[in-house]
Amino acid sequence: MIRVAIFEDNHALRDSLSMLIESSPECELTGAYPDARRIESRISQATPDVVLMDINMPGISGIEAVAALKKDFPAVKVLMQTVFDEEDKIFASICAGASGYVLKNTPPEKLLEAIREVNDGGAFFTPSIARKVLDMAAVKDLPAENFTLSVREKEILQKLVDGLSYKMIAAELDIAFYTVHSHIKNIYEKLHVNSKSEAVAKALKNRLV
Repeated sequence: MIRVAIFEDNHALRDSLSMLIESSPECELTGAYPDARRIESRISQATPDVVLMDINMPGISGIEAVAALKKDFPAVKVLMQTVFDEEDKIFASICAGASGYVLKNTPPEKLLEAIREVNDGGAFFTPSIARKVLDMAAVKDLPAENFTLSVREKEILQKLVDGLSYKMIAAELDIAFYTVHSHIKNIYEKLHVNSKSEAVAKALKNRLV
């Protein structure tokens, strides 16, 4: 069972998300909150595997909340939700440690897929947001740092930026899952990061793909 906690200030949407999670045989709802105040104590009590985080909430924004959450609970995966695919907030969420970013009109079955993907260690972006992420990578005017990535490592890093999971990367590149895992381990070491979201953020910042 995937333990899921929800942070959403819209009462109707929070109830709808709660019902979706509770109706899924793969998920267990461990908490649903109207804001991100006291997030550390709430996460400590709820002990979720995945958090659905509204990006615009009163008091503490979702971006601030995910940064605080990842500091104390680095293993918890965070899936950001918003009405608009705003570039600055997408990039800020990735840099803060989010594992995915979806629009609130994402169909229920796709949202459950996103929860599964990030829980399995993948990164998930709805198509329009994935396009925004790629566009941001193209326009960032930052000096490129040489991380000595191989051609294959850059190819796999691009797939991570595209939001693909390990299994999807293995299928697209026609290589074994453990080979993907080995390449990503090397990528992490070369980029000096510890998670996919950090790798994606560094890739975008340094125009590595």
